Amino acid sequence: MGIIELLLLAVGLSMDACAVSICKGLAMKKATLKEGAICGIWFGGFQALMPLIGFFLGSLFADTIKAIDHWIAFVLLAIIGINMLREAFSKCEECENHEADLSVKTMFIMAVATSIDALAVGISLAMAGDVNIFMAIALIGVITFVMSCAGVKIGNIFGSRFEKKAQAAGGIILILLGLKILLEHLGVIG
Repeated sequence: MGIIELLLLAVGLSMDACAVSICKGLAMKKATLKEGAICGIWFGGFQALMPLIGFFLGSLFADTIKAIDHWIAFVLLAIIGINMLREAFSKCEECENHEADLSVKTMFIMAVATSIDALAVGISLAMAGDVNIFMAIALIGVITFVMSCAGVKIGNIFGSRFEKKAQAAGGIILILLGLKILLEHLGVIG
């Protein structure tokens, strides 16, 4: 997987955290750099940790399922992407459920919740083969950090206008990356 695909993957994964950060910013009277950094560190850290865990779990089973690994990667990424699209177009107002609470307990729960998909992506990366996992997790962590910091400020300034668009974009990116992995392994694209 090349640098462009890894960057797209990182952006796609960061969109859930960005959407939650927008909601956090929306609930704040004035968003500061410190509050943005708190969200960025929590979300970026967990978004980097979970693919690493998933990669090592996937590597344990890679030899056993080598014949269908590309299908597994495709299905996992497609499910995550479709779920993000479904959430983006649902009528539920997620921001109403989010407060500006940046306590350890709240941020831990939100960081884990937004990074579960990153665990599945880590498994997909192990199945895809030829992936520099350390570059992947560095890009995922840094991009999620930046997107989360920006999300707090965007939510504080513009409200929730961009939350659904961010989730939809992330879902589309993940589905397309899964499709690319599948088509490469099937020999349709080189």
